[in-house]
Amino acid sequence: MTADQVSKIPISKVLDIVLGMVVMGTVGVLLGMVMGGGLLPVAVIVGLVLGFVIGFLGGRRFLVSIMVGTVLGGALAWLLAGIDRVWVGAGAGAAMGGFLGVQISMLLDVRAARKVASEQAGPQAPQP
Repeated sequence: MTADQVSKIPISKVLDIVLGMVVMGTVGVLLGMVMGGGLLPVAVIVGLVLGFVIGFLGGRRFLVSIMVGTVLGGALAWLLAGIDRVWVGAGAGAAMGGFLGVQISMLLDVRAARKVASEQAGPQAPQP
């Protein structure tokens, strides 16, 4: 990419990329802690790369669902198991948040497609 192409990237795209790298980097840290100290750098690097790609592709809803899952999972683990297990609950919550985020996103896309299809079909005559 040339300097002109880089300067033309919208600020919302840059924010999505940064958000993706922060969220997925955090998930990488959590998963790296579960896998063990030797794999922590690998998990963080993979998380940062995935975060960059997801942010670049515009997966803001997906990233927010992971973030919410991380916070809720960590809070639930803190309440149930104590402060020592917050990172396990946060990692599990991130995974569940990502899964639910994908499902909710698909349902919202189907709903939007149905709405567009019904608007294009026009009003239908009442059936006797």
